[in-house]
Amino acid sequence: MRDFGGIVERALARVVRPGGADEVAEALREARARRLDAVPRGCGHSTFGQSLTSGLCLDMRGLAGVEDVTPGHAVAGAGTTWREVLAATLPHGLVPPVLTDFLDVTVGGTISAGGVGGTSHLHGTQADHVLALDVVQDGRVVPCSPDARPELFDAVRGGLGRHGVITSATLRLVPAPERVLTCTIPCRDAAGLLRLQGEIAADDISGQAKPSPDGWRYEIKATLYGDGPVPAGTTETEELPFFAFADRMRPDVEELVALGEWARPHPWAMVFVPRDRAADVIETTLKEMAPRDLGLSGVVLVKALRVGHVPMLAAPPEPVLFSVLKTASPGSAPVPEMLAANRALLDRARAAGGTSYRVGAIPD
Repeated sequence: MRDFGGIVERALARVVRPGGADEVAEALREARARRLDAVPRGCGHSTFGQSLTSGLCLDMRGLAGVEDVTPGHAVAGAGTTWREVLAATLPHGLVPPVLTDFLDVTVGGTISAGGVGGTSHLHGTQADHVLALDVVQDGRVVPCSPDARPELFDAVRGGLGRHGVITSATLRLVPAPERVLTCTIPCRDAAGLLRLQGEIAADDISGQAKPSPDGWRYEIKATLYGDGPVPAGTTETEELPFFAFADRMRPDVEELVALGEWARPHPWAMVFVPRDRAADVIETTLKEMAPRDLGLSGVVLVKALRVGHVPMLAAPPEPVLFSVLKTASPGSAPVPEMLAANRALLDRARAAGGTSYRVGAIPD
């Protein structure tokens, strides 16, 4: 079995497809009795084998569904995708405060990773907006929240499934906008991009670096949910219904699938860097890179964010998430070379006081 990264493979001892929390508990008791490692798997969107095991694989997609949708919250099974969450909440005019850019990943998977989205500069991670969880630990179903078993609650959010298996989550909901306006703003360099990310009053914001004949060019996508003024320096705008904006990656993914790029290895590197050191880390890294080091469909993302109380994420204060999302396309650098560059990036980030976002493909 492989994951989205396509780099690590595992021969499984067994796959279990539970339909409820009690079946997850039973499977984990069986794994313990047989001395098998057990790993939960949603859509398998990890990039370096984080959702793989040579023991027992828990396919969590059977725990999908959303219920109890109210103006303040909804309860979602761990195997529910964020697309399915929106299908249940948007008819009520509600949405989670933070969404992943790609909707076809699961609630349990992204909470276990922390979960960063376009609104994370205002609202933090997805894990910051979980009100309560049901978790299987030591073969039994245990509820937890900031007030009930807070140590377990903190261990499983961002804990990559190491301290318990999330089976359901109570998610905070906020009113959804009907339409949004996205503004494209070119930036001179990484320092200018980070400065604007801190200054622009946008509801959703992210930065990107793109290779060009003259080196790397930087731009910001700033999205307004209300009637605020268009930011200075905007060169292009696009107005969309909210769901079309939330699902903006779908046409790109369909194209990548058609081209075969979606199925190629993805040696992604993602690091958290302190904001005051981030521009130097970004620009030094990109100076060492050529288009072949990124691949035909690779992208470089820069996201300043706010992190609340998610201890397992281990991000530095005022972090910037620097993501070099590579694809091993025909003619690109080989995967081992990409992985070596990922390791060098992590070493550089650590020297600057940063850490790894552990869903990436960075060798130990």
